[in-house]
Amino acid sequence: MRLSRESRYAIEALSALATRPPGELVEARELAAEADLPAPFLSKIMRRLASGGVISSVRGRGYRLDREATIVSLSEILAAVEGNDVIWETCIFWREECEPQNPCPLHFQWAEIKPGLQSVMGSITLADIRDNGLAEAARHSSRRDPD
Repeated sequence: MRLSRESRYAIEALSALATRPPGELVEARELAAEADLPAPFLSKIMRRLASGGVISSVRGRGYRLDREATIVSLSEILAAVEGNDVIWETCIFWREECEPQNPCPLHFQWAEIKPGLQSVMGSITLADIRDNGLAEAARHSSRRDPD
């Protein structure tokens, strides 16, 4: 699975936001500088995250996490940025050409892999990413869920 640059930037910005005290407002340009990301592009991503309920915004003042970083999942972040159907409903191999009535050659393998991937991404939290980085968070998540 290959995620967009927007998802990577969202994860990096949210990791920086999660280092702040809960509820602290931070402007997108400040997060962009802290995470070394392009500010105008990050502003658009932050709006998507706010629309998706991952964070909240106060017009002219910035963005904040309303929930603990231990509650915000990687799945939730990716769904807000990419759209839920882009991540889980669309074939990651052939996109639009694949559907149950006209499956691609890998359709049934993806159907078997997808639930496990959804489970892992749902168990990785923003706190895991903030504290350990994404690769380490994935290792911890596989240890927590032995299935």
